[in-house]
This record gives sequence, C-alpha cells and structure tokens, in this order.
Amino acid sequence: MLRTFLILGSLNMFLSVALGAFGAHGLKSKISADMLTIYQTGVHYHMIHALGIIAVALTSKLTTAAPVSWAGWSMLIGIVLFSGSLYALSITGIKLLGAITPLGGVAFLLGWLLLAYTAYKGL
Repeated sequence: MLRTFLILGSLNMFLSVALGAFGAHGLKSKISADMLTIYQTGVHYHMIHALGIIAVALTSKLTTAAPVSWAGWSMLIGIVLFSGSLYALSITGIKLLGAITPLGGVAFLLGWLLLAYTAYKGL
C-alpha cells in the first residue's frame, strides 16, 4: 500500500504541476478568463489531493487498516471526477460536465474523513 499510494501521489503531483503550467502558458490565450479560473480550480484541488494521497502513503506505514486504503482510492477518484471534469469543462465549454464535479468533491470529503477516522481509531 505504501508504494502504490506514494507512486500515485507523486505522479499526480507531477501531473498537477504540468497541467498548471499548461494552463498558465498554453491555455491563457485560448480560453476565457472564467474558464481559465475553472481550470485553475481543478489544478488547485488536484495538487492538494495528490499531497493527500502521499499522506495516505505515509500513514499506511503506521497501519494497514482498510480505511487508509479507502482514503487513498477515494482521493484518487476525487481527482479524476472533480479535477478531470473541471479540466474538460474549461477546455470544451460543455456545461453538463460540471454535474460530475460535486461527485468528485464528495469523494475528496470521504477520503479526508476516512483518514481522520483512521487516526481517531489509533493508527
């Protein structure tokens, strides 16, 4: 579990930095300011939750309790649904994609609750 989540977290940090740079340099003149803000929100949450996955990896060194693993997968699902839908929405302009975003937000919230629950139960 440690290796899996450390790799996933690190790759997602790399991806969030690359996508952030792409947005700042490649998209700035191609999409509206409103859509660029939406894109940047996706990058912001992507980066935070990539760090969350790394926190899950480090926590998994202390315990093998199932909620730790669930927290990591939940954060990864959140990145795909939340950030992914914002990236797609900002680039395509398809507003329906915004309906997916809250599902990713719920996955983020669940991931953090599961990590807190693991700590509460005593690593």
